[in-house]
Amino acid sequence: MERVIVGITGASGIPIAVRTVEALAEHAEVVTVVTDAAESVMTHESGSREETMDRLRDASAAMYGESDIHAPIASGSVAADGMVIVPASMATVSDVATGRSDDLVARAADVCLKERRRLVVVPRETPLSQLHLENLTKLAELGVDVVPPMLGFYFDPEEPGDFVDHVVGKILERFDLDHDRYDAWDPS
Repeated sequence: MERVIVGITGASGIPIAVRTVEALAEHAEVVTVVTDAAESVMTHESGSREETMDRLRDASAAMYGESDIHAPIASGSVAADGMVIVPASMATVSDVATGRSDDLVARAADVCLKERRRLVVVPRETPLSQLHLENLTKLAELGVDVVPPMLGFYFDPEEPGDFVDHVVGKILERFDLDHDRYDAWDPS
């Protein structure tokens, strides 16, 4: 694995995004795109937008904002092994499902689709409306891996961070990456 793009949008789930960037950086060059709305959510979920952005910069080979539409990752001629959008707002899910690529996250996802690269979407909304479900279904039909951050208990979580690591492990598995984020289920 050489390069993975991570799009971070303005839905709840910034801790999952940060740990995903850090975990992927152990295996590949990570190019991160942070939307304006994601930066706003950082203030509420992490306590410090600046510290969160510093963590992302430290783990990323390059970092862009949503309006950096001329960034190299907006072109299919720039190699990437795939992309994960975490968390994925329903607005971004809709944009990707309909081919609208007005910002860098949606454009990079569009490039992954047209170049037949792995695309993983971690939708963060509940409950889901029929429109949300239709857009997620359309993405799944296009070959996108939809990985909702669902709570699992079979790995014996002890603290909230364990649930975050569980989702990060599920994301890493989509890229065929080994991890120690949680133990596989053992029915014995």
